[in-house]
Amino acid sequence: MENKKLSETLTYTKKTVYEKADKSIIDTAEKYAEAYKSYLDSAKTEREAVKVSIALAESFGFSEYRLGDEIKAGDKKYYNNRGKNLFVFSVGSESINRGIRLTVAHIDSPRIDVKQCPLYDEAGMGFLKTHYYGGIRKYQWVATPLSLHGVIAKTDGSVIDVNIGEDNSDPLFYISDLLPHLGHKQGKAPLDEAFDGEQLNILIGSKPYTEDGENSVKLNILKLLNEKYGISEDDFFSAELCAVPAAKARDIGLDRSMIGAYGHDDRVCAYPALTALLDSADSTHTTMCILSDKEETGSDGPSGMQSELMLDIINELAANLGGNPAIIKANSKCLSADVAAAYDPNFPDVFEKKNAAMLSCGVVFTKFTGSRGKSGTNDANAEFIGWLRGILANDGVIWQSSELGRVDCGGGGTVAKYVSKHNIDTIDLGVPVISMHAPYEVVSKVDLYEAYRAMLAFYKY
Repeated sequence: MENKKLSETLTYTKKTVYEKADKSIIDTAEKYAEAYKSYLDSAKTEREAVKVSIALAESFGFSEYRLGDEIKAGDKKYYNNRGKNLFVFSVGSESINRGIRLTVAHIDSPRIDVKQCPLYDEAGMGFLKTHYYGGIRKYQWVATPLSLHGVIAKTDGSVIDVNIGEDNSDPLFYISDLLPHLGHKQGKAPLDEAFDGEQLNILIGSKPYTEDGENSVKLNILKLLNEKYGISEDDFFSAELCAVPAAKARDIGLDRSMIGAYGHDDRVCAYPALTALLDSADSTHTTMCILSDKEETGSDGPSGMQSELMLDIINELAANLGGNPAIIKANSKCLSADVAAAYDPNFPDVFEKKNAAMLSCGVVFTKFTGSRGKSGTNDANAEFIGWLRGILANDGVIWQSSELGRVDCGGGGTVAKYVSKHNIDTIDLGVPVISMHAPYEVVSKVDLYEAYRAMLAFYKY
């Protein structure tokens, strides 16, 4: 310590993981990123993410839990909520009254949802009417290859999985845009007004059915759907279908240091939260990872974090393990694992650089979100942040802090406030993302891996 300059001991300087970490950590981050890319390509919707996550949990010896089942120390369980929300938990050896180490990430992402009465044809083209889901910039979704995902629930109780566009032999789908030669008026409109939500109609076909005196593109599409899935038009009423970008997760940059993909927000936090729990299932603490739905639309509904299901499961743990739910919550700690807006030098005016998340500088603490005067946020307390800094220092995890852009420039929120209202210390911790909510987002591989290391330390200490 005596040999260091005073500035090195008393000041904080943000540096990249490449500057601060051992080469072995950077090499391991590369390997970890490959598994994450496979996860992304298999989990473009919350339903797919739940299926892939269950398979991963089962490979680590976790088994299904149903409300009312007996729970004991050492159990490794998962609870599947309606196929769109997943609880994965490991019961530790210490008293449940010591609390739960809890991580919460969301597995829904902005997309284009298909309406319940969607199919029509006009001018020799067949379309699906849509209603966009979450905060999108509409202009980014036109003239780009899309795939169709989801389920169709029939009246006989059967549920049909739909996934068209991911295989190289599949057709793709498309939302049209104006050619520049005719787009002068559109080009003068503000970005938020250049496209109307009702214009985001998915092009699904152009060949008519011409038998029996018919001449209908819509009828031909229905015929093809009936042949493939055995459905008719009224089955759309009990379907959940959406269009997502067809692009695969790929390395970005000549140095392959980044990953480009659809759905980093928030699977780039969901994957490390889940894998860190699976890798620390022998912790003395009871640990839980919640992969939630509906965050992009307010966390409402039975699969969102405003549901009381988390409390139901805590109550079941208390009843089976001799705990007190109030004490459990008071002693629990939570990482609201959600992404941060990475500083983009192409748009510096919306960031306050000193308090912005930088790409490749590690996992990000966001003490508060909200907007303007910290409206609508959980604001993590200093003692909890101090404790968290200490456990990350124990394992040499590289971290940084941030806020969501300049004051009065915008804002946003996460599920943190829905957890903390139950008397659980909570802070947002996640990965910085370039072009958040775009059809194709970018993250740094080393930031992803530092998020995993942070969550591993959180479950352990």
